[in-house]
Amino acid sequence: MDPMQTDILDLAARRLGWLDRRQSVLAQNIANADTSGFQPRDLPSFAASLAGATEMAAAGRLELTRPGHMAGTAGAGILSDARPTGPDTGAQGVDGNGVALDEELTRVADTQNQQALATGLYSKYLGLFRLALGRG
Repeated sequence: MDPMQTDILDLAARRLGWLDRRQSVLAQNIANADTSGFQPRDLPSFAASLAGATEMAAAGRLELTRPGHMAGTAGAGILSDARPTGPDTGAQGVDGNGVALDEELTRVADTQNQQALATGLYSKYLGLFRLALGRG
């Protein structure tokens, strides 16, 4: 049994990928805090992203026809699935900028905590495999 083929490790890897993209989007929001007219963006929830990936796989768009083929990268850009957070979530500045630094920094800290949790679970799960194989 290949430990990298288990559902929990695949889910952790997807979660870490989503968190990485979210951290990039939030960093762009903070970097544009002084840009007039800039509206902050955020990714859809992980559950929504996971459901969308499941629907795409069910539709056959992610199916590989030969073992040597690589998965496509269409729509894999950092901002491809980022959406505006909405005008009601933050106060508009005089220059039309909607970035509220305190909210963005809270989101960054939350994302960092989620990354630490996912990484910790991933390493603990691999530790269980090592222990079961007598290598831990």
